[in-house]
Amino acid sequence: MIRNKEGIYSVKPKKVVVLWDLDNKPPKGPPYQAAMALKKVAQNFGDVVDISAYANRHAFIHLPQWVREERSQRRQIDILECKGMVTPIEPYVCNVCGRKCKTNLDLKKHFKQLHEREREKKLSRMRSLKGKKRQKYKERFISRNVMYEEAARSLLKPKVGYGLASELRRAGVFVKMVEDKPQSADWALKRQMQHSMSRGIDWMFLVTDDSDFVDMFRRAKESDLQTVVVGDSSRALG
Repeated sequence: MIRNKEGIYSVKPKKVVVLWDLDNKPPKGPPYQAAMALKKVAQNFGDVVDISAYANRHAFIHLPQWVREERSQRRQIDILECKGMVTPIEPYVCNVCGRKCKTNLDLKKHFKQLHEREREKKLSRMRSLKGKKRQKYKERFISRNVMYEEAARSLLKPKVGYGLASELRRAGVFVKMVEDKPQSADWALKRQMQHSMSRGIDWMFLVTDDSDFVDMFRRAKESDLQTVVVGDSSRALG
């Protein structure tokens, strides 16, 4: 119980930590939506004070089947639109300037030639500045350019992977790339679990199906740390 300035007592909110084993349990759909859904569930148990995800390099460069299928469908639609065999119900609209384009490829071309080129100029200008001038310029023209960032996510394909790390960070997840060695992500997660046990955390969410964490859950129970496993019920931790 805690007492506020008015002398009213209330229940102290529980502290929740979320740990995500990306090597073992990557999202099965768009990473941002998956992270936000996970956070929403965890918030039902208390205040989410930390949410972090761990994986080796392979997880960030690998293209899941759902991503390949989604890109393949988009390519097929683009081809049909260019041949005039498919006509969009409404024109494609640029989220940055509002320009209307007949096809998705026209919109991409417009965005790259105008907005992406302008963005590169601003980034080049920012790199030439130092100290407070650089920070002010970044805050004004780079960090707060939400419309550009939203348009870029939908129109520009990442050079590597499908934007797993950047999308998780956008959702407020701390993303840690571990060494390309067996069990590296597991050891990083176990260290974080031990840290959670020592800092007064009430609930710990672990997103994984890896049976190697069974002993850690037993230790968590002995430390009066409540745990929730997010995974497949048919697997070892189910």
